[in-house]
Amino acid sequence: MNNNKSIKAMFLYTELAAYNQACFNTAIKRGNDIYIIRYPINSEAPYDFNNKLTSVKLRTDFDTADSIITHIREISPDIIIVSGWKDKGYLKVASYFYNKIPTVLAFDNKWKGNIKQQLSRLLSSKLLLNKFSHAWVPGKKQEQFALKLGFSPNKIIKYFYSCDYENYSNIYNETLKAKTYNYPKVFLFIGRYIKSKGIFELWKAFVELCDNNNNNNNWKLICVGTGEDWENRTIHKNISHLNFVQAKDMLDVYKKSGVYVMPSLSEPWGVSLHEAASAGLPVITTKNVGASEIFLKENINGFSIKAGSSKEILKAMIKFTKMNDEQLLQMSKESVNLSKKITPDIWVDKLMSIKL
Repeated sequence: MNNNKSIKAMFLYTELAAYNQACFNTAIKRGNDIYIIRYPINSEAPYDFNNKLTSVKLRTDFDTADSIITHIREISPDIIIVSGWKDKGYLKVASYFYNKIPTVLAFDNKWKGNIKQQLSRLLSSKLLLNKFSHAWVPGKKQEQFALKLGFSPNKIIKYFYSCDYENYSNIYNETLKAKTYNYPKVFLFIGRYIKSKGIFELWKAFVELCDNNNNNNNWKLICVGTGEDWENRTIHKNISHLNFVQAKDMLDVYKKSGVYVMPSLSEPWGVSLHEAASAGLPVITTKNVGASEIFLKENINGFSIKAGSSKEILKAMIKFTKMNDEQLLQMSKESVNLSKKITPDIWVDKLMSIKL
């Protein structure tokens, strides 16, 4: 296999997200064949996939790992990529094809050094390294975990995740002129309504921002998502709760927004940070968000905050409310510059570079 030759790639996924489609479609446009087996759609993120360009089957279509192996042998792919290691059937498939073609373990777990990860490291030679030739991870902390698991540095590929860069960068281009004259005074949150996303601290900080007469309090907050804490959402005249929004409809939401807030207590990566940066939104996020290593440059396109601190969210919000349109627009441009570091085309280059 080489970078100029088209390939057949089989992806064994648990949960697909809308951004995966952009990478698959780009691979297909470049002459590659993409085959996918995936789990059913998550009810909290019911993405509407356009599968006209990809061959997709459900994991529930296969009773056994052997039936998956038979299906894959009929396709005869050049490479197999497995998302995570929790599906024992997928692991058996990887073991069968190991050393025949590249078998790639894709994961976004960050190295934390806890007992569970230490155990995984000790057992890796028997559980993973005899099944997978490569690891494909999104960033540095995941790369560190892959090294701990025993993968050789030259068998670790980065940039496993990319947003639909073209769509989101188009938002920036389409709104640049309007933002120059009237930058949107709108904070945006996208994520599940659960405690680990930092939503309660966000709402508390925003309400305090609005109620503090010493600050410019004409900003709005748009929240997109659903989840177990939906019924506990904060109701305020300056907060709009949109529930779950399909990816194709999110483009209009981004056009109305000015600053992206991702206050997660824990987030292995967070592709939405890449989406926001591509759309030209400055960001507020925590260092616990993996994607911040690439898409946040302190004081250049946004601010990092301590996870779980409404006071720090408030301080960061106040900084933005005190900026003029020119300053906000400059941060917007810096976000776009950072967003170019990963694109679906770069993702396809990585895919096509993998060889035994």
